[in-house]
Amino acid sequence: MKKILLLSLLLVANAIYAQEKMTAKNSSIVFEASVPFFEAVEAKNEKVNSILNTKKSTILFVAFITQFHFERSLMEEHFNNNYMDSKKYPKAIFKGVIEKFDMKNINEKKGEYLIRGEIVIRGKSKKINVIAQIKKIDEGMELISSFSLNTDDFNIEVPSIVRSKISKNVNVSVKTVF
Repeated sequence: MKKILLLSLLLVANAIYAQEKMTAKNSSIVFEASVPFFEAVEAKNEKVNSILNTKKSTILFVAFITQFHFERSLMEEHFNNNYMDSKKYPKAIFKGVIEKFDMKNINEKKGEYLIRGEIVIRGKSKKINVIAQIKKIDEGMELISSFSLNTDDFNIEVPSIVRSKISKNVNVSVKTVF
């Protein structure tokens, strides 16, 4: 009888802990570094992993660099080999804390939240603050954010021959459903 009670308590405790963490394996990140009058420089990764700890208000995103896809395969090749060195730095990571986040307050009305965190790209880290819109949807909870990053902060060198065709300021959009 004691074993059954202990096993039941462990299962309940595990279920409670599991509810604290929400995951998504198909989050998307789109970045755009286009310059007017030149070819669009845009890529999308729809296989980003993300974890939200609702109790601690922490959030984590892990994006594998080779999963960013461009319209043109040559751009993708240059991105991985010349700019991001994806063999040496295979992933980008963001870890942050959502300020004033409480799961009880999430509903169908979009709420704005400040996320303070650190992003690591090409082995270089930078503290950033981003605004995210969070709301409840039929599939779960949706988080959307847009922000800019500067290539210089991550030692991403753009060759002089194409420097005028690629913006140093990269616009990033994130969308996930937990």
